[in-house]
Amino acid sequence: MTKAHKTNIADMTAVELCQLFETKELSPLEATHASLQRIAKCNPSVNAYCFVAEEDAIKAAKESEARWFKGEPLSKIDGVTSSIKDLTLVAGWPHRSGSRTSSKDLANVDAPFTQKMRQAGAVILGKTTTPEFGWKGVTDSPLTGVTRNPWNTTLTSGGSSGGAAAAAALNMGVLHQASDAGGSIRIPASFCGVFGIKPTFGFIPQWPASAMTTLSHLGPISRTVQDSLLMMDVIAKPDLRDWYSTRIFNGSWSDQKSLPLKGLKIAYSPTLGYVDVDAGVLKLADCAVNALKEMGAEVDLIDPGFKDPIDTFSTLWFAGAAKVVSNLNEQQRGLLDPGFLQIGVKGSEIDIVDYMKAADQRAELGRSMQEFHSTYDILITPTLPRTAFNAGQNTETADQEHWTDWTPFSYPFNLTQQPALTIPCGLLDGLPVGLQVVANRGDDLLAISIAKYIEDLIPVEFLDAPRHGTDKLTRATLD
Repeated sequence: MTKAHKTNIADMTAVELCQLFETKELSPLEATHASLQRIAKCNPSVNAYCFVAEEDAIKAAKESEARWFKGEPLSKIDGVTSSIKDLTLVAGWPHRSGSRTSSKDLANVDAPFTQKMRQAGAVILGKTTTPEFGWKGVTDSPLTGVTRNPWNTTLTSGGSSGGAAAAAALNMGVLHQASDAGGSIRIPASFCGVFGIKPTFGFIPQWPASAMTTLSHLGPISRTVQDSLLMMDVIAKPDLRDWYSTRIFNGSWSDQKSLPLKGLKIAYSPTLGYVDVDAGVLKLADCAVNALKEMGAEVDLIDPGFKDPIDTFSTLWFAGAAKVVSNLNEQQRGLLDPGFLQIGVKGSEIDIVDYMKAADQRAELGRSMQEFHSTYDILITPTLPRTAFNAGQNTETADQEHWTDWTPFSYPFNLTQQPALTIPCGLLDGLPVGLQVVANRGDDLLAISIAKYIEDLIPVEFLDAPRHGTDKLTRATLD
């Protein structure tokens, strides 16, 4: 029995898998079977996948196996198991967007993200859950139900890419596509204790265009930083169907070395000047930032200087919801998540002048952040002010009206289109806490370098920790 077979295959990273594919100690077919078995065991408890295509996955794995046998892999992720969020088209698969109003017809074309993953030889296992049309920061919908947190299944996984983050935490597949128009990569990745990045807008093509237009970014979620970079090598390439995808990254994301900390200027803003943050979250964030300072970074405790842009964001967000609702008839509207219908109605009442004022306010925020980054290379904040709360509810407390009330650190940087990522920085009462790293547009590698340093500080036991809850999802049950 080889060394590979003595280790749980389903827990391996993309880097580990491809090293073993190359030496022929392990095959993509074996890895795919391991991921499918993990889905069968864990998905009933967390509801991360809304669609699993076992036959398609096995077929793709066999094709990858043949390529590796000949020494002709298509990419560094050929044969690695992956998932697509159910807001993204996959030819021949359902495209429901978490909504009972969506068609049961199968998609007839791949979105650019899906197409690039297929061309790289990735084995796509299925589609992950999302709230209806990705409208909120938790993952539940009238169509697919509630997605739960792998660390405690009474709690939310976050959203809207909650299915992708829960799948990553349990390694139900290795590489996971996500989207983020107000925090939808960073929120669930933080709650589930995994890595997620919203790259600079334009690096990853998105088609069909999101209803939330230029607020929306696509990106990867994975357990490790390097696995997401392998994914970025594949997906961060322009596509003619998305005329916004004009940014081109020259070189390999995964081959880039971490930039030195010495001389790097970091602004640490634990509250952005206006956020109430749990003391335990602050303590973990402080420890991570102090460690960066000890390693040579210049760190100033300073806020970026803007007021909460919630009104600006809400105007644009509600208008996007109104666009979706406008395409539905009265009967379909009765099938919607009531919260989504509510913001769609609000969006329809926005005056065009007010909408254009919001666009101007957005531009000013972007300008101010570019000026801020002329002094500071990096901005660091907590990703969220609290750890995960009860599943099945949109807000942490009853006095909060919208999901944006408990996600104040994320949506400002969708307005500015900057790269923003979350990396685990520890556990608070047994639940993951994330650290958000933000860089100027185009400076994604600076943010990624910081994430790698933070990742190195986290014990290996954290990355491989038993994700468990009331359903007894212990490591023993996963093995």
